[in-house]
Amino acid sequence: MYKHIFDGPLVSLEEMLKARENRANIQRQLLSSNKHASLLVVTMNIPGPVKYSSDLAEIFHHMIEEVDEELNQNVILVSRLLELPTGMEYYLLIDTPAVELKEIMIELESRHSYGRLFDLDVVVWKDNLPYPISRQDLGYPSRHCLICQEDAKVCGRSRRHDIQEIQQKICEIVQLEKE
Repeated sequence: MYKHIFDGPLVSLEEMLKARENRANIQRQLLSSNKHASLLVVTMNIPGPVKYSSDLAEIFHHMIEEVDEELNQNVILVSRLLELPTGMEYYLLIDTPAVELKEIMIELESRHSYGRLFDLDVVVWKDNLPYPISRQDLGYPSRHCLICQEDAKVCGRSRRHDIQEIQQKICEIVQLEKE
């Protein structure tokens, strides 16, 4: 049942840490060039050593189409899509207030069937550094775990659920969307 979603290159922890560092550098570069803009950073929540496959890329492109549709009336300053073994990344530097952008992204994450598989992060320039706007900053609750509905960060840090269980849930979400 859609196990081919996870047929892709295996990436190491070192590669993932390097990818995180590269994302931070891209955020600094984009935001420092336009300190009054908001930056949307789109990545996927995919556990395990496979972060990229043709199926994950298809799902990612579908979500980017949804994001672009939501923001089609806004002024886009920079748009950058990266397809990497460590996962796809989409950067959108936009002339939209960060709070408004974050609320649009929270709504999209909440209503879209794939929304839970994505991080639609909004980042601004603050004190000469990229600063992420969190759900809690706007009074929204934390995101729920895919499996048990507890706080996703708590479950992730404690490794409450094994990778196979989470990947199975991702397969179920994808199957429901394709039916």
